[in-house]
Amino acid sequence: MLTELNSLPEGLLQVEATELHTILPGPTLIHLPGRRDAPLFVSILLHGNEDTGLKAMQEVLKKYQNASLPRALSLFVGNVDAARQGVRRLEKQLDYNRIWPAGRDDKAPEHRMTQKVTEIMAQRGVFASIDIHNNSGLNPHYACINRLDNAFLHLATMFSRIVVYFTSPKGVQSEAFACLCPAVTLECGKPGGKSGVDHAAVFVEGALHLSDFPKYPVAKHDLDLFHSVAVVTVPETVSLSIGAGVSDLCLEEHIDQYNFRELKTGTRLGRVTDENLIPLCTRNAADLDISDYYFEIKAGELITRRPVMPAMLTRDTRIIRQDCLCYLMERLGTLPIEA
Repeated sequence: MLTELNSLPEGLLQVEATELHTILPGPTLIHLPGRRDAPLFVSILLHGNEDTGLKAMQEVLKKYQNASLPRALSLFVGNVDAARQGVRRLEKQLDYNRIWPAGRDDKAPEHRMTQKVTEIMAQRGVFASIDIHNNSGLNPHYACINRLDNAFLHLATMFSRIVVYFTSPKGVQSEAFACLCPAVTLECGKPGGKSGVDHAAVFVEGALHLSDFPKYPVAKHDLDLFHSVAVVTVPETVSLSIGAGVSDLCLEEHIDQYNFRELKTGTRLGRVTDENLIPLCTRNAADLDISDYYFEIKAGELITRRPVMPAMLTRDTRIIRQDCLCYLMERLGTLPIEA
């Protein structure tokens, strides 16, 4: 299932994500030499409709077409089949950012593929890992990490002062690579935005030029650190609409404008038809449903029960069904640094 190459395939620097299948047979790991041997690992298109990573890497590699890369680069191109159709993942297909090893016992071909990628990069002595993504809703550019470690935080703040520490969901690429090297996930706004492409390209080039990571902590004034405390989904049994329409849950028309805003108690999120049932599933890191802690129903409206900050709210109902409605975050006031 995995193709491994030691040079750029012809046409990769010009192709659109929807045309990748004409160049690559499927998931592909491409190794390129550089002046420093320990490679930077970059994963793109784990979700097929998020093309900022491809365009950013095309910008970086075009710049070095006639020059040596500052550091070796291993580029993993993920869900080529989903990219062909411009969707996050195909129906009944596994999510390519939920299949990374990190202690999992899954035996599906996709899990074996990501296990092989992880093993290859461990053998190559990977220097750092970058996973590039987009959002479907209105979000600032921000970075996500799985470890509260100085090197991880320095890498993350090279991209944004907004950093989210998360331990759920499991099976994400950055979690698997966090065992090997500093790893970060970049959230680059909506697909198609040039600012996201330019921002990611500048960040990747900066990472290629790094010789090492500082040992000292990131200065507090350079960091807005949040902790993801729960993921919110809409159960399949709950009918869903946005803005208008008759459904079990009708979300506010501009629900994604709540992203990265600290919502007050009583903020309205939508309307419901059953006043006795919260139409959401809100799970914490222990996989407990804590919906009643964050939400309640009053006069047919779904409202917040306490102050909360959501991220990745989207108006795309297909994304909500395939992934989630949003993540809930809290500020980390003190910074426990891992050894």
